[in-house]
Amino acid sequence: MRLKNIALALLMATALAGCNDTLETATVDLSKVKNKVEQPLPDRLVAEMQKRNMPRNSPIMIRIFKEEGVMEIWKAKADNRFDKISQYQICAWSGKLGPKIKEGDRQAPEGFYNLTPAHLNPNSKYYLAINTGFPNRYDAANGRSGSNLMIHGACSSSGCYSMTDEQILEIYAFARDAFKGGQTSVQLEAFPFRMTAENMARHRNNENMEFWKMLKVGYDQFEITKRPPDVNVCGKKYVFNQQVQGSGNFSPAAACPPSSTPPELNMAMTTYQKNYELAYAKALDKLDGKVWYEPTEAERKAVVANKRKGHDLAYAPTGTSLEAGKLVKPDEFEALMAKRLGKPQAPGTMLASAGPTGAAAKQGRVLVSAPAATPVAGPVQTQPINRSTASVMAAMATPANMTPVPQQVASTGPASKPITTGAIPVPAPNPLAYAQVTPPAEEQTKKPFWKFW
Repeated sequence: MRLKNIALALLMATALAGCNDTLETATVDLSKVKNKVEQPLPDRLVAEMQKRNMPRNSPIMIRIFKEEGVMEIWKAKADNRFDKISQYQICAWSGKLGPKIKEGDRQAPEGFYNLTPAHLNPNSKYYLAINTGFPNRYDAANGRSGSNLMIHGACSSSGCYSMTDEQILEIYAFARDAFKGGQTSVQLEAFPFRMTAENMARHRNNENMEFWKMLKVGYDQFEITKRPPDVNVCGKKYVFNQQVQGSGNFSPAAACPPSSTPPELNMAMTTYQKNYELAYAKALDKLDGKVWYEPTEAERKAVVANKRKGHDLAYAPTGTSLEAGKLVKPDEFEALMAKRLGKPQAPGTMLASAGPTGAAAKQGRVLVSAPAATPVAGPVQTQPINRSTASVMAAMATPANMTPVPQQVASTGPASKPITTGAIPVPAPNPLAYAQVTPPAEEQTKKPFWKFW
């Protein structure tokens, strides 16, 4: 019964995401679109932006959550904070949860990417497209390879985030208008899932957990400030909102220079982390003895097979991991994995435990043999590796007992309740995310608010 309730809650959360009229999947008659590159945003979105005090050309940012299959557009308001203005169900993404490692692995990227006007492709054979910017500085420093990873139309993916043509028409318009307003780079944040305490606990056995903990710091800081974090790469890892001490600088492959988090943000992150740890402990209790089975792409496609009816073969929706995945007991997990691998497995050989639970989890003890966890502040290298399912599932994480990160707060998940952030000063602006252009002399006396960033 507990398993059924949790699964129902997850599906309810996904369904409710589209209840707000401003967050619906785009609907437009493409036959009436005369110029797709200059197609204006629909009146309903323009009216909503006016209601929220968002200038039409103010900056945007994009967030992606693979597991839910959701893409969000956030837009700057007059108070310099961002608010979600639109949300779309991703029609197709290939591979599984986890970052892209090499060309041909069919993985859709995860991480922080900067989109410039040069990344817009108005002539894409997939209706319209926006290049994700993969590989970025972090990817290159860690030897990851791949090219032409896009957000595009046509609903067919081999490593891209593919939308319907109606959706990409709106997403493209959001980016186009922001660039026209002077934004030099749009931040794209691609996550495996919403990094709540429950989701982090549910995926605690995943081999990518250390990489996800690193992304989580930037995720948390946005949740607090509602501003895209200032992202840098040093020591082959991401760092967020760090102020360099002295004359050092950030270099992707070199050691990180002495740096610190702004004091107000540091304080907010400390409170945030305490709340997260309490929520994480509760999540472990709820998930006691359960393991999350992540579906294959084929299993995801099977759930939404009926959506292909009436479309050509290229239209290939993949569905969400929440719809096709499930929480199971360890023995059922072993059976599912054995079926996936196409060979019988002796009991207990694929998963020694469902993960640290109960008193052992609260004390930071791991119930199965596991390699030492890499601290969040240290280099995080997720290179292609060959290891059995047993060792993959044994790579346990203990986020509730993490070693504090020097110079930067190591938050690994959001609190169970939102943190009030009105008194927290906004961190220093990201020169890659906001306009820094000098306007003509006649415009310098009255500049749009976002050009002060």
